Amino acid sequence: MKKLADLVIRLGNVDRRWIFLIIAIVVMYPLFKPLGLPIRPTESSQEVFNVIDALPEDSKVLLSCDYGPSTKPEIHPMAVGVMRHVLNKGHQLYVTCLWPDGVFMAREGLEQVAEKEHGLTYGEDYVLLGFRPGNEAVIKGIVSDIRKMYTIDSRSNPIGNIPMMEKIKNIYDFDFLFSASAGFPGTIEWVQLAADPTGIPMSTGVTSVQVNEVMPYVDSGQIIGILAGMPGAAEYEALIGKPDIGTSGMDAQSIAHIVIVLFIIFGNIAFYLERQRSKKKF
Repeated sequence: MKKLADLVIRLGNVDRRWIFLIIAIVVMYPLFKPLGLPIRPTESSQEVFNVIDALPEDSKVLLSCDYGPSTKPEIHPMAVGVMRHVLNKGHQLYVTCLWPDGVFMAREGLEQVAEKEHGLTYGEDYVLLGFRPGNEAVIKGIVSDIRKMYTIDSRSNPIGNIPMMEKIKNIYDFDFLFSASAGFPGTIEWVQLAADPTGIPMSTGVTSVQVNEVMPYVDSGQIIGILAGMPGAAEYEALIGKPDIGTSGMDAQSIAHIVIVLFIIFGNIAFYLERQRSKKKF
């Protein structure tokens, strides 16, 4: 028993750099190889899945990528998940960006899902309209006349030459709107200026810190469901049956929390044993 106590005390005084190394390893491993920890979708994530899954055949879905690299770990898995779900159902996907960085995020997601996974045709199955400056003015332009706001797409193709843009004049020609948002302009502007005035159904995915700000719109029914941060992204991946970076991120986060708690418990045990030994000496 004494030897065990000595070992615990010695380990309790281990160089903190070893602790940092262990945490780094347990965080990185799930990112490369997801552990498949159980994920139970919340009601709000389930609502987002249900509304997209129930869209009529050949629906037209507008996805706005309003985020950048700093919030990519939370928002990008949601955007990719929605792309995957919409295209799996055979709907047409239209992508806009209120943030300039959103173009790069959207292009990366579309290359992964539309091109590599599905082999779809640009301009017939999906289109990236790209970024236009103006914040709220861009939303108002899409609501009234999208062709005045977007004369060319992100590839500099004239809108008139894109087959899937033939019958698209304004927001009323879309069946559903999803905002992948990290802040302003984003979800709140979309619901206030587009979804609420026109009645087009809308869902959203936001960072964890935005959830409290957006929840009143969800509770009032102006937004149908919400994907809340990385947990929401992982839940959505579970719902569509395609674990990806959101699931990996949650695995890494969960394992890191478990390891940190174990270190705290172990450290307290070592401190207690060392204190008891000190008392016996005196």
